[in-house]
Amino acid sequence: MPSKFLRFTSTAFQMGGTIWLGNVLGKWLDVKYQTTYLENTITLLAVFIAMYLVISQVLKISKDNEDND
Repeated sequence: MPSKFLRFTSTAFQMGGTIWLGNVLGKWLDVKYQTTYLENTITLLAVFIAMYLVISQVLKISKDNEDND
């Protein structure tokens, strides 16, 4: 089982990657469909998805920690 530090570090990278990919996708769609709002909308959606993933992983880590005690 990986250490808590490694699990939280990977969660941070996952959050950053999710937001970055959302931003890249939004930029690409803005260029493809000649709009100006998709980048911001999809980036914001990616932030919410990243927050959901972080919260669910923290809850899982907390549950695993309680089970080990």
